[in-house]
Amino acid sequence: MDLKVRVLIVDDSVLMRSKLVKIIESLNYEVAGMAQDGEEALRKFDALLPDIVTMDISMPNMNGLQAVEAIIAKHPNANIIMVSALNQKKMVLRALEKGAKHFIIKPFEVERFKEVVEKVLWEM
Repeated sequence: MDLKVRVLIVDDSVLMRSKLVKIIESLNYEVAGMAQDGEEALRKFDALLPDIVTMDISMPNMNGLQAVEAIIAKHPNANIIMVSALNQKKMVLRALEKGAKHFIIKPFEVERFKEVVEKVLWEM
């Protein structure tokens, strides 16, 4: 039985979502869905129950920190990976405290993305 890893991409940047789709598909994972802010991420997580969520920090309406908190409150075992710029270190640490499982600093390579996803999935 070959089950694909299902990923929910959460980022307000169309360019970043597009880059993540290419990376996810190149690794033979499945894009379960996409969201452009934390509110949409919460709705889509509830509907899709993905294996992994890639979560941007700076987004309109509900930022990544608020979204992590909301998702973890309802789904304590959610596998959320923060995707952030280097200058957002404090925010990433806060997200990890709130329940995110790992982080990736932009820009990143496909190999680094795969390494983090596999690490998070192995720790499930």
